[in-house]
Amino acid sequence: MSSERAVYLPLGGAGEIGMNCYVYGYGAEGREQFIVVDLGVTFPDMDGTPGVDLILPDIAWLEERRDRIDGVFITHAHEDHVGAVGHLYHRLRAPIYARAFTANIARRKLDEYGVDPDAVKTVSAYPENVDVGPFTVAFLPISHSIPESSGLLIDTPDGRIVHTGDFKIDETPLVGEPFDRAMWEEISKPGVKALVCDSTNVFSHAEGRSEATVGPEITKLVESAEGMVVATTFASNIARVKTLAEAGVAAGRSVCLLGRAMSRMIEAAVETGILSDFPSLVTAEDAVNIPRENLMLVVTGSQGERRAASAQLARAKYRGITMKEGDMFLFSSKTIPGNERGVISIINQFSEMGVDVVDDSSGLYHVSGHANRPDLETMHDIVKPQILIPMHGEHRHLREHVKLGKTKGLAGVVAVNGMMVDLGGNAPSVAEYVETGRTYLDGSVQVGALDGIVRDRMRMALNGHVIVTVIIDEDGEPLGEPWCETKGLAEQGQSNAPLVDILEEDLSQFLRRADDRTLADDDKLEEQMKRIVRQATQAEIGKKVEVTSVISRLS
Repeated sequence: MSSERAVYLPLGGAGEIGMNCYVYGYGAEGREQFIVVDLGVTFPDMDGTPGVDLILPDIAWLEERRDRIDGVFITHAHEDHVGAVGHLYHRLRAPIYARAFTANIARRKLDEYGVDPDAVKTVSAYPENVDVGPFTVAFLPISHSIPESSGLLIDTPDGRIVHTGDFKIDETPLVGEPFDRAMWEEISKPGVKALVCDSTNVFSHAEGRSEATVGPEITKLVESAEGMVVATTFASNIARVKTLAEAGVAAGRSVCLLGRAMSRMIEAAVETGILSDFPSLVTAEDAVNIPRENLMLVVTGSQGERRAASAQLARAKYRGITMKEGDMFLFSSKTIPGNERGVISIINQFSEMGVDVVDDSSGLYHVSGHANRPDLETMHDIVKPQILIPMHGEHRHLREHVKLGKTKGLAGVVAVNGMMVDLGGNAPSVAEYVETGRTYLDGSVQVGALDGIVRDRMRMALNGHVIVTVIIDEDGEPLGEPWCETKGLAEQGQSNAPLVDILEEDLSQFLRRADDRTLADDDKLEEQMKRIVRQATQAEIGKKVEVTSVISRLS
């Protein structure tokens, strides 16, 4: 029996939604060759990751084996699939393969890091394929909420693997390719060892809706508006951006795009030939002079992003444009779990202005880009895999998807980040567990999630901070009194005296009675001063603060 086997290893995107990074390998244990599917990001929040700019998959395990990585394949151009290519390319240095639109976006990201654009290889759709190491890989066009989304057909000596990527079954997506059932049936005929499948909407039992159903409803809404109309959606949903713009034109309005991300996506779509008939636009400078009832804006910020156009319009003016009573704001999007607070804040700010806000609670103005349960069942029926491995979902999604597969007799496994699955037998089995996690992009540097930097930042945010400065003279005695600076703390506490005065008095008393051994030892002195400050702040304001001690010795 051969010791070589195919393996699957998620490093991001399995047990969570976002930060997708999947690894496929083939070979003897410890000598496998690998391909990577997607290098995505997820986004921070002020509660758990304050100050962090982006969250990337931890690829330390991959980096140690980069001489055995034959290629990186990007399924589509959403940030949670392509957003980390620029940040992580230098650590892997493997060729990147993508279809034209996704390759355009990937090159833009690599350009920010001075990487040669030739690092990205443009590949056409199936039946074209790429031979890398022991793998033959083809891009399978599939409908999603961004153009040129693709599943992957991955042939290994141990059998055929189908990786769906993000998908829905939509035969009228407006922009991008419709679902091609005949093609999926064709690639499934030889037999599929494993189907690695999107799980996002496994709990949605309703039939999926086509992108084509949204346009007429949006057009009716825009035609009914009296003031200025502003609409937001995902910048990458080019079909929806086009639908919104066309609705504005149909209502006799001039249309203006606001937001760099949206403009970049439209540029990429035009450059790669995906868009050729986008409606004429006016600039932000011209929009200022157009009567409100004749203007429609399509803007970024559907998830409440603080610096996006939607949030800036909600706070005041943006690019010289201000919203007023009688205007309408449309969210042609779904709020991703975790973003509710930012979106609700924007809605309330608009409400205070007298702006009418329309969201998707009616189900009329947005359709998901992910397969609902009936679409997942259709994919199972078409591919008929021997093994089902759910991905792209929280743990509850993966588990429910395995249950769904069992109703059709499919052997499945809940494989979360770090779990390597052996695909060599007739049923999936766990080969090993790999240490994985998250890497934070903090400013311009990458730091580990366990490095303590963000933890310390959270402690300071929760508890406040005191800096204690003490000067010790040549004889080892305190010179003058210690002094304190506080950040993020009440100025006075239970004693109705300034907190700084209380801290400095307690520290002065300690220093006056400290013995020579303590005064001569910086570590002991620092430990004692921190204890005194924390005891005093706990008594005065109920906080055990973070303390930094600065001990200066005169020589």
